[in-house]
Amino acid sequence: MEAALWVAKTGLDAQQTRMTVIANNLANVNTTGFKRDRATFEDLLYQNVRQGGAQTSADTAAPTGLLLGTGTRVVSTEKLHAQGNLIQTQNAFDLAISGEGFFQILQPDGTIAYTRDGGFKVSGEGVLVNSSGYRLQPELAIPQNAQTITIGADGTVSIQAFGEAQAQTIGQIQLARFLSPTGLQAIGENLFRETTSSGPPQVGIPSQQGNGQLIQGALESSNVNVVEEMVSMIETQRAYEVNSKAIEAVDGMLRFANNNLG
Repeated sequence: MEAALWVAKTGLDAQQTRMTVIANNLANVNTTGFKRDRATFEDLLYQNVRQGGAQTSADTAAPTGLLLGTGTRVVSTEKLHAQGNLIQTQNAFDLAISGEGFFQILQPDGTIAYTRDGGFKVSGEGVLVNSSGYRLQPELAIPQNAQTITIGADGTVSIQAFGEAQAQTIGQIQLARFLSPTGLQAIGENLFRETTSSGPPQVGIPSQQGNGQLIQGALESSNVNVVEEMVSMIETQRAYEVNSKAIEAVDGMLRFANNNLG
């Protein structure tokens, strides 16, 4: 009977963790480039009371065994890298990726992080940076005499300088792809870090070799579906209530046994 309490407790812990994942998804519904998480579960070890197929006599065997489960746990949280909606901003430095790929961002410690957030700004030094001031890689410097800037679907960056009739190319934006983007580690600030599970980055030109294309003047919104998350939240709440009811039921059975069979 005591085992049932512990089994139900694992259910409570697992549903609490799932609710945390759902709450984080809903909190980031308006975060640019955010990818929703999904909690995955696995059952725990089983107590093998009787082995299926064990001999019950010289000529017969048990058709089924007797296995008692010990509960569940959250084994992982998985980022779902589905495409988010594209929102037009008309800002020349806002870039959205339609398809696969990540922008490369140089962090203060010198390592490269990856993001789908293309809301870039021009720093005081005239280079493109993200909202935290981290530089886009390869570094892109905007000349002070630039009147207009155009970023093509293939990442080619060109400007129209004041007093000049011809546009000039000043740089090339590149994207990084991963064999398993679900293996990337989210580190906050809309950034991801490469891991052994993700594999090394494959850097290339947008619109080529499977890379997505760039769309200037747009941002990719979060891929969180509020209705879907609300349904998952209700489902999690009900599962939590059922597990708590199981604990109450076992507690009542133990109380009955103690009061009446002692």
